[in-house]
Amino acid sequence: MPGQDRRPAPPAERPNGRRAQAAPSTSAPVACAQPSGRRPRPALEGIAIALVALALPGLALAQRWEPQRVAELQALDKVTARVSTLRVPVNQPASFGTLTVTVRSCQARPADEVPDASAWLEIADSRPPANGASVFRGWMFANAPGVNMMQHPVYDIRLMECRAQ
Repeated sequence: MPGQDRRPAPPAERPNGRRAQAAPSTSAPVACAQPSGRRPRPALEGIAIALVALALPGLALAQRWEPQRVAELQALDKVTARVSTLRVPVNQPASFGTLTVTVRSCQARPADEVPDASAWLEIADSRPPANGASVFRGWMFANAPGVNMMQHPVYDIRLMECRAQ
């Protein structure tokens, strides 16, 4: 309630006027019995560890990216509702409206894995107030376009895929 004192209550007092002291804590380990009363078998623990160790290299292979030379982008002009597909080679600028798009890196998953692509893009806008300043610089992902989006009032750019040619 408002106006009440919220300090902790004082420790309990004994009849002789002295304060009670807290019981000393015990830091000795406490043995816990399993519900069945049996201890786990060391052999089963070893098998579980071996299975995890065998699965880890397979997980590492699932993270491979292969460099590609061309990024395929989908560009949207929000004013005219015009959708265009841009094929932009790495390190060569391409234009869409007042935007200049430069792909610095384009990576794709190998053919034997789930398809995905990621590209490092630098996008500049030539109209005021940007006047050639960068409006986006970062990674875009084909399978997760909402992770890192370009915020622009007129245009949207989305990575579709990365290709060798």
